[in-house]
Amino acid sequence: MSFLWSENNEREDDDPWVDGFSCSEIFSSGQGLTYDDLILLPGHIDFSTDEVNIQGRFSKNITIKAPFVSSPMDTVTGATMAIGMALHGGIGVIHNNQSAEEQADQVRIVKRYKNGFITKPLTLSPEHTIADVDSIKFEFGFSGVPITDNGEIGGVLVGIVTSRDVDFIEDRTIKLKDVMTTDLVVGMDTGTLEENNQILLKSKKAKLPVVDDDNRLVALMSRTDLLKNRDFPLATKDPATKSLRVAAAIGTRLEDKERAKALVEAGVDAIVIDSSQGDSKYQHMMIKYLKTNFPKVDVVGGNVVSMKQAKNLIQSGVDGLRIGMGIGSICTTQEVCAVGRPQASAVYHVARFADQYGIPVIADGGIRNTGNIVKALVLGASTVMMGSMLAGTEEAPGEYFYQDGVRLKRYRGMGSLEAMNKGSKQRYFVKSNVVRVAQGVSGAVQDRGPLRRYIPYIVQGVKHGFQDLGVKTCVEAKKKTAAGEIRFELRTASAQREGGIHSLHSYKTNKIGF
Repeated sequence: MSFLWSENNEREDDDPWVDGFSCSEIFSSGQGLTYDDLILLPGHIDFSTDEVNIQGRFSKNITIKAPFVSSPMDTVTGATMAIGMALHGGIGVIHNNQSAEEQADQVRIVKRYKNGFITKPLTLSPEHTIADVDSIKFEFGFSGVPITDNGEIGGVLVGIVTSRDVDFIEDRTIKLKDVMTTDLVVGMDTGTLEENNQILLKSKKAKLPVVDDDNRLVALMSRTDLLKNRDFPLATKDPATKSLRVAAAIGTRLEDKERAKALVEAGVDAIVIDSSQGDSKYQHMMIKYLKTNFPKVDVVGGNVVSMKQAKNLIQSGVDGLRIGMGIGSICTTQEVCAVGRPQASAVYHVARFADQYGIPVIADGGIRNTGNIVKALVLGASTVMMGSMLAGTEEAPGEYFYQDGVRLKRYRGMGSLEAMNKGSKQRYFVKSNVVRVAQGVSGAVQDRGPLRRYIPYIVQGVKHGFQDLGVKTCVEAKKKTAAGEIRFELRTASAQREGGIHSLHSYKTNKIGF
């Protein structure tokens, strides 16, 4: 919907009583705008929040039911966070501030945390010992291990070892052939998932080996996976394998090609190229390399804030874009380097450009509350990436500590000297023998509790925002924004203060509030 201005400055439009401004009018001012600069005008409500669907796209081929992505920061996303995000409908990006082997192991942990058939279960042979079972339990968190004649998937199934077989045996050097259960209930690889689920339920066993006609192990099913299916209906899963989806970050150096290979072998679903300024010849070459050598793995490029940057990465073959530069709570790029862009402007301009090519965009940074998430999605983002909002959850790496009676967790930018000393300097094109200029800081964030309480809270907040706007889906929100049907106004500093908490002697927020 476009507006014409008459000489007396009155709008000429079919409906002269339309308030506010269209998105194109707001962002044609030449000013860089943040989320806090904007307020959305309410629409008409004729549906409940239960009817709101906030499903988004992480990349071309990965859809997520809750449009939330955890940032690839070493104080935010490891395997535990990635599992939690996927179970609640989002996706995690495992950080690369660690060795390639460690990062690949993190991906394997997520992929083994499956719903349905576990197609690559850990197996042992009869000659292994109870100590080997202990090692698996310590590393992966489970102790139900099928035993095959050669200790490999595809070998003849001869038994299974569970915790009830080994828990009370003191000598951990005893071989598994002496303790394993050989009276087995099995499923057949010719049966459907539902048929084998029924066998598992009737057997009252914790594990169900799935074999072929020659009794060779082809998969494993777990009772806990049935419970996960029931308790986490929004889980982000690979439709073919039923494994949880997970992404991982890499850089643009030569050695990152080997890192990418290790991640793909571990089963990663998407690779995110992690760079503070994504429009570089190094990233262009890496994107082309990944798409040529691993065509089935989605590649997300970035970070970008302009349409020209986005154009170059799209031409290189990306499946998704990450938007944001210098606007994270612990990022100082704009102060140090004088480059970047306010996030609302960046999301609006890049999203509308990328949409022409069917490329989803991730709004990365600047997210402090559910209102910011609503604004990002309305402006065209397919998903939002969060760092500080997730760093205080139980699933984030690190231990809690107390300061002035407040329970905190450490949180640091990947451009901080602390993180760069560990390895993230490649993200900022820093050579090892030059002076390092920090583009981030280290700090602490308050305890947010577990994801099982926190993510549903955020989901419901976003749904309420969409309901107030009178839209039911992210796609509808984008269309109405483009058509000028969702209206905006700019907020002065006084309006921003008025819209926040004020005029109180003191106040208290709940543990997971903002």
